[in-house]
Amino acid sequence: MSNIVWPKKPLSILTSKIGDGIHGTPIYVETGGFPFVNGNNLKQGAIVITEDTKRVDQEEFEKYFIEFDENTLFMSINGTLGSLAKYNGEEIILGKSAAYIKCKGINIDYLYYYLQLKEVKNQMWNIATGSTIKNLSLASIRELEVPVPSGDIQTKIAQVFSVIDAKIELNNRINAELEAMAKTLYDYWFVQFDFPFDFAQGKPATNGKPYKSSGGKMAYNPILKREIPEEWETTTVGKIAKTALGGTPSTEVDDYWENADIPWLSSAETASFPVVGSEQKITQKGLEDSAATLLPKGTVVISIVRYIRPSILGIDAATNQSVVGIKECSRLKSSFIYPYFCSEVPRLMGLRTGAQQPHINKRVIDESPIVLPTDCVLEEYYKKLDPIYEQIMTLAFENYKLIELREWLLPMLMNGQVTIKQ
Repeated sequence: MSNIVWPKKPLSILTSKIGDGIHGTPIYVETGGFPFVNGNNLKQGAIVITEDTKRVDQEEFEKYFIEFDENTLFMSINGTLGSLAKYNGEEIILGKSAAYIKCKGINIDYLYYYLQLKEVKNQMWNIATGSTIKNLSLASIRELEVPVPSGDIQTKIAQVFSVIDAKIELNNRINAELEAMAKTLYDYWFVQFDFPFDFAQGKPATNGKPYKSSGGKMAYNPILKREIPEEWETTTVGKIAKTALGGTPSTEVDDYWENADIPWLSSAETASFPVVGSEQKITQKGLEDSAATLLPKGTVVISIVRYIRPSILGIDAATNQSVVGIKECSRLKSSFIYPYFCSEVPRLMGLRTGAQQPHINKRVIDESPIVLPTDCVLEEYYKKLDPIYEQIMTLAFENYKLIELREWLLPMLMNGQVTIKQ
């Protein structure tokens, strides 16, 4: 351990320019065009463009164009403060809820990691204005003082965290491929009904022929209004599996939240797949005195407010009232329930009601029609799919530990308590 004190300098000296995006409202286009990026598009070091991201045409792009380069860092300054992204050559228009920082006298990667320190984020929150929606001024960003070790040390510190982040990103890419593979297999077996089948033996087999395409017996199902394999049946989710709606302990009772150890999820956290941690925790008393239910790991959870998003719990956890849990049962495991609800998202989104907070209720989940394959088909399916989901879970937990390591190392390296050997 060491106690090195590095000189501090304000960002105004360490940058060539600090500015924000346009304050007007551009003219949007329905399709194509250039993304209009705000603070909510900055996630985990990258600009994330979604289907909800607004776009502008060539004329608007040229009208509001700002030149960025590889030394430009973006930061959210309105609402959720301090989310960061490094510029990677994207052609974008920047909105006013994001600032850009053009680094000149400081390593951009070093600054990127420094700004993730909890003490720095707390400082930003404390100097931001606004009671309900926080706003961070450009002046306060320029005045932010940053410890400045030598360029060589900045590079070495950034490299340590870059290696960790590279491993996290690799795991994320592997998991994305594994999840896509699992969903494709589910679709092949239970939407197209072309699971491999040995017609001579009358049972599913690894080297069998595609069931439906090879003339497997089908029967019309009046509930689904389509043909399904003969001997398969239909029911509803609520009849085959136990479901539970979450709840929120009173935030005015300290005994429900202090020294808590039970993970408690908001609907936003179901956007992570799988769920291996939680931002908040509640106590056993908070669980007992509220509508919250402790759901076992393996439970499929679905947010039912705004965006319908399924995920799988890798931990035992409770949820708020915007999340429904579907527990595994004797016949249906999460490796079947999860891709089923992923395929149901478009239908469920169409059933939402409410203008301000479009949502569905638990009854919609309970009444969702589901096809039940025969046990022998499910058995073969689980043999193929369970190892895939287990690998996804393993890599997700590995990332969780890597993030913990990064959060533990970050303040010690940035504050000079630990040094890197030359």
